[in-house]
Amino acid sequence: MQIADQTVASFHYTLTNDAGEVLDSSRGREPLAYLHGAGNIVPGLEKAMEGRGVGDSFTVDVAAADGYGEHHPGLVQDVPMMAFQGVPRVEPGMRFTAQTPQGEHSVVVTKVEDGMVTVDGNHPLAGQTLHFDIEVTAVRAASAEEVAHGHVHDGSHGH
Repeated sequence: MQIADQTVASFHYTLTNDAGEVLDSSRGREPLAYLHGAGNIVPGLEKAMEGRGVGDSFTVDVAAADGYGEHHPGLVQDVPMMAFQGVPRVEPGMRFTAQTPQGEHSVVVTKVEDGMVTVDGNHPLAGQTLHFDIEVTAVRAASAEEVAHGHVHDGSHGH
């Protein structure tokens, strides 16, 4: 069976950046399973998975636009330290959930200086080319429930 819409594919991956540093990997863990065609993985990788089958191993470079998007300067903001009331110490690298007119949004602190905190709402991998090393381990037809819900059911979702 080949990977196509309404199939569940499982695969091992190693993700590296342009410098060759490993950013994430499924090696030593369970393979990642996703519902193809449901937008569960970045678009560039999903496109590269199309038509692949069990045992296929390949590499793919995913441009920022087809990965986590371009880096948007407008998502970087300086906010007053007093916006972090109740947080004993705010430091770069800390993640917070910001309330915006569009709903909740995850931000990371990038700088703390002179009573101001710089936060970045971009995905940490925005603006970067993603380099994947892939090994397809399983492909099966998705269940009607998985298709209706838009994601793989592994028994832990409780529905």
